[in-house]
Amino acid sequence: MIDRTCLEQREREWLAPYAVLSETSRGRKYPEKEHDFRTAFGRDRDRIVYSTAFRRLEYKTQVFVNHEGDHYRTRLTHTLEMSLIARTIGRALRLNEDLIEAVALAHDLGHGPFGHAGQDALSVLMRGHGSFEHNRQCLRIVEELEESYSGFPGLNLTVEVRDGLRKHERQRVRSLEADVVDLADSIAYHCHDLDDGLRAELLDTRDALRTGLWKEANRYIERKVRSASRVVKVKMGIRLLMNRLVGDVIGETMKNIRRFKIAAPEDYARTRTPVVQFSKALRPKVNELKQFLTEHLYQHYRVIRMTEKGQRVIKGLFQVYLSQPKQLPPSVLKRISQDGLERVICDYVAGMTDRFALDEYERLFAPYERV
Repeated sequence: MIDRTCLEQREREWLAPYAVLSETSRGRKYPEKEHDFRTAFGRDRDRIVYSTAFRRLEYKTQVFVNHEGDHYRTRLTHTLEMSLIARTIGRALRLNEDLIEAVALAHDLGHGPFGHAGQDALSVLMRGHGSFEHNRQCLRIVEELEESYSGFPGLNLTVEVRDGLRKHERQRVRSLEADVVDLADSIAYHCHDLDDGLRAELLDTRDALRTGLWKEANRYIERKVRSASRVVKVKMGIRLLMNRLVGDVIGETMKNIRRFKIAAPEDYARTRTPVVQFSKALRPKVNELKQFLTEHLYQHYRVIRMTEKGQRVIKGLFQVYLSQPKQLPPSVLKRISQDGLERVICDYVAGMTDRFALDEYERLFAPYERV
């Protein structure tokens, strides 16, 4: 039988000395008895997957509004794919995969509906009321808003997982596992947004050849499978691109670990120089790809239309609730005395899926729609 102590022993034997061990976790805000068959970080991962906020990711946008097509990525598919990338990097570096997976699966929980349009709209609406930023909203969800347990608010995740979600906060204790997730996120959205843009034909494969990384992939494809269909060539190109980026990160990070003599988690926490990163040779090419996506995909007129539509919906809902709070559900209303009206509305709107937000907008603004 394999119980928690066996899993912890396996970590001690297998993981690198700079990896974070489950048994050395700094614990939880509300003390709990350890699970018999799961490590502390494995337990966190499972709590995240079973949460309501995680299920909602299925109907939240990455770039395209949810109803625009069935095969474009949502926050959920992005999260799952990014988690795989992060685990691949972590396994190669002998890091704690349970910790990596927990941070990866939770990292997008704080996003509102309609992708970055939702973030921008809520940021404007919350000026002067405590602001809105999706990483902080993620922490708010796992620490306060999720209602799953009678003994404490939120999910009561370990300190290490919560530190991993404090992406831009200086007070977090850095870990290699959390920084691997951050870079895996970048790899995932570069590759997958390019994939979705090409599939939706918002991007032309000939235009993509302006980027060095796609040109390299295309050169290999034309040599190996010249007669393949456009669909197959695009999928193969994305695979080649992803493998190139992941392999580069693994090699460069391992070099940096040796260079900075990182032999324990504490060594890494004290390091101020980036360790988990692309090689110097690849960084300009990654930036070139990022710039290409900004100019040709994120600024495409159809994407701008979707963005503007999403922002109108969010602003409309926010203002309606603000003018007459009694239109909010009772479970939301009861939090006003504790958190304030604007914050409660922000939490409610940020928690909506694209589909629910559009339906709610119709219910509140369309004269013949049932409420």
